[in-house]
Amino acid sequence: MKEIQKFNFSDGVAVEAKNVDLYYGKFQALKKVNMRIQEKRITAMIGPSGCGKSTLLKSLNRMNDLVEGCKVEGEIFIGGENVYEKTADLSRLRKNVGMVFQRPNPFAMSVYDNVAYGPRTFGIRKKTELDEIVERSLRGAAIWNELKDRLNKSALGLSGGQQQRLCIARSLAVEPQILLMDEPTSALDPISTGKIEELCMQLKKDVTIVIVTHNMQQALRISDQTAFFLLGEMVEIGDTQTVFSMPKEKRTEEYITGRFG
Repeated sequence: MKEIQKFNFSDGVAVEAKNVDLYYGKFQALKKVNMRIQEKRITAMIGPSGCGKSTLLKSLNRMNDLVEGCKVEGEIFIGGENVYEKTADLSRLRKNVGMVFQRPNPFAMSVYDNVAYGPRTFGIRKKTELDEIVERSLRGAAIWNELKDRLNKSALGLSGGQQQRLCIARSLAVEPQILLMDEPTSALDPISTGKIEELCMQLKKDVTIVIVTHNMQQALRISDQTAFFLLGEMVEIGDTQTVFSMPKEKRTEEYITGRFG
């Protein structure tokens, strides 16, 4: 693999957003967001639809660069480096900060080629090496036993839950340090959802996970810290148990107890 440097999380902080404002044209989607995301923990972002959670998530690996008319002000540091500097290396950023979307999006190719796609992009050609990466990544996504006899079959023939875990394996294949997950279980049944939640708990031993979820029970079950967003503002962030049991902000309490949103 082409040697792409990892980010250095020497102080235990993986991501820090400082005064982040984001505009889509004239509409301001994020307002002065300040937050720190700890390394090797699961951070959940909750809040009603359209409150800025997914927008912030996509800003962390600059996916919003692809949206016409999007403008970001402020700073986002990963491992102490501002990824919005003009000199920022986007290949390095996107290799180290992977993304799993709301709907599974496997490529129209075999299971094997889906997982090998990223490593090949970074210059790995040797079959023995690719075989090893594919197996390790599928094991990492807790789906090796289900798919080991179907590696050469189309990924499009898998169930929704399997496709989503395959997409996680595809992200893991390039050994990211951070995994961004945008409502990864909202299109899945309860059993598949449970498998993905278990998987997140396993993965956080090695990877920092940031998950956007509408499901507050999910945030409570799996996250270490929770951030509540409302109308583009980050209202509150803290230890998950504390945010749910003793929120500091009245707006957080009203959302969590179902009085609005």
